[in-house]
Amino acid sequence: MKLLISVDMEGISGIVHSSETNPERYDYQRGRELMTAEANAVVAGVLDADSTAEVLVADAHGTFRNLLPEQLDRRARLVRGKPRALNMLAGLDEETDAALFVGYHVRAGEGPGVLAHTMNGEILDVRVAGRSLGEIGLNAAMAGDLGVPVVLLSGDDAACAELTDLVPETVTVAVKEALGMAAAVTLHPEEARDRLRRGAADAVVRRAEIPPLALTGPLDVEVDLASPHTIDLATLVPGVSRTGGARTVTFTSPDYATAYRLILLLAQLATIKPA
Repeated sequence: MKLLISVDMEGISGIVHSSETNPERYDYQRGRELMTAEANAVVAGVLDADSTAEVLVADAHGTFRNLLPEQLDRRARLVRGKPRALNMLAGLDEETDAALFVGYHVRAGEGPGVLAHTMNGEILDVRVAGRSLGEIGLNAAMAGDLGVPVVLLSGDDAACAELTDLVPETVTVAVKEALGMAAAVTLHPEEARDRLRRGAADAVVRRAEIPPLALTGPLDVEVDLASPHTIDLATLVPGVSRTGGARTVTFTSPDYATAYRLILLLAQLATIKPA
């Protein structure tokens, strides 16, 4: 059995502020340690369920260089660095039996949710076939496009509810209750890890009961962008046009995989500042 564990940072137990997730801020090292420890708990749970499983762990936050390699469970292999194909899901393919999302957060505009956003602060919303999706939905649908179910998600209660709304059968582990953008009632990190280990084992055992999230094309996609400069760049991409309001660009994709890659490109364009 082959599994991919995609690990973000904002949904880790104990983390509530960008000072704990930003490499340039004072509390980042502590955030990295908490993130690595939760990744290890999920690796342990997966291997409790199947000691022979092949486990890949994709660092999926920011620079994709946050997990501490020397502290990661040695039974797993680490996918690290960027740019890379499939972004937060690097390492996923048609041979993967299941994906597990750890430390994920709710989409931009939803809440209360700890550090809620979609990819970066420039993307205000993404709608695929009329449905608003954040990183949880976009990544779950990409996994589903390859026939891979997302069997576990951890984060705050809002993040868990977001995936449950899309795939009710998925196992979720809420490690904190969001009070706002930078506040939560959080489990003790050791309690969170215990629950994650049990949840991961349960999710692997139940994987056949959890369907992939499938979005079939053609698909109309709308992306709301915060910066006029980003909108100007986006409309240089063939097939992307400005419509539906000053902040919205749209395109039609023949399939979900193409839509996913173009959304990632728009997110990357959003990081380019005016000359």
